[in-house]
Amino acid sequence: MDEINAKKSKLALLYMAIIMAFVFSGWNAMLNNFTVEKAFFTGSDMGDLQSVREIPGFLAFSAVFVLFFIREQTFATISLALLCIGVLVTGYFPTKYGLIATTLLMSIGFHYFETINSSLSLQWLAKEDAPAFLGKVIGYGSFASLVAYGTIWLLYTQLQFDYVVLYSVFGAVGLAMVVHLWWLFPKFETVIPQRKHLFLKKRYWVYYVLTFLKGARRQIFMVFAAFLLVEKFGYSLDEVVALLLVNKAANLFIAPLIGKIIEKVGERRALTIEYIGLVGVFVGYAVVESALVAAGLFILDHLFFAMAIGIKTYFQKIADREDMAATASVSFTIDHIASVIIPVTFGYVWMYDPSLVFYAGAGFAVLSLVASNLIPRSPAPGNEFIWSAKKRTSETIVP
Repeated sequence: MDEINAKKSKLALLYMAIIMAFVFSGWNAMLNNFTVEKAFFTGSDMGDLQSVREIPGFLAFSAVFVLFFIREQTFATISLALLCIGVLVTGYFPTKYGLIATTLLMSIGFHYFETINSSLSLQWLAKEDAPAFLGKVIGYGSFASLVAYGTIWLLYTQLQFDYVVLYSVFGAVGLAMVVHLWWLFPKFETVIPQRKHLFLKKRYWVYYVLTFLKGARRQIFMVFAAFLLVEKFGYSLDEVVALLLVNKAANLFIAPLIGKIIEKVGERRALTIEYIGLVGVFVGYAVVESALVAAGLFILDHLFFAMAIGIKTYFQKIADREDMAATASVSFTIDHIASVIIPVTFGYVWMYDPSLVFYAGAGFAVLSLVASNLIPRSPAPGNEFIWSAKKRTSETIVP
């Protein structure tokens, strides 16, 4: 890819990240209140809805088959449009099954976009630039989320618009941006044709393990960390949203810095720092008795997750270029295996002893620490983990 197209492709990645963050953050911020106030959801109903929302993530491996028919860049744009349409129509269906239908549509767009966007990022970015740029992408996405929260505050709190208008605004603005994206950026030529079948490669096994463990830790954070703040310390909705705002604001500055740190010290050291920090955070959740300290742990937890950029850039360095799309599809499914298992099983553990949930999170972080230290100091094809041969040997592809 020439220098001009390389710059344009980076702008396209930033624009897509902004659209996704703005629309999804608006949908997510209003979801709990909308489901309770308009659809009269119970906890069981919300569990059903969240389970449906995760199904497309678990089935993300199917994205590679769609690439037989359309290009990756086109697929990413269509997926963004589906996300926006799902959000736009949400307010018009304030029933359980109406919300399940609109959430499924939104989630298909969201998860397919995340899968293809990951593949495009690793294809379009130079290896030496990827960590810093991916940090910048997180920063721009955080800014878009802040704009979304501000929009909700203005339209709902100050102008008293109802949920139909709010969801319509987010969906319509997002769709307009998608059309602009489609018009603004040309179709970038794929430098390396992508494999369009599913496979697992033995030499990528450390990447697969890190991806699974990341998904497990993320579920504990998303499902149980905020719940701890509410149940144990009585945080109100406004206070939880304020913490989310702090997280997004911090990411504006911290995420690009994290990308530069990864660029400088390498993936192994950066991930080691992340996982040592997360062990402390999860143990802190298990024993914390102060509401203020719990809030601090919540913010640290969120910031450490930005260092997961290192998993992507590690894979970029060891992978064959033609493997990006298929492996992104498979790894997204691996990531979401935990989404199916952990919320339900750990919910029962929570009823017995909430601290055990977070000790398990610390255990996942320890396993991640062990796995990350299998990454060599200079990862490359043929040098994927610390005892792999320097010269690439024959490998088995598992269909």
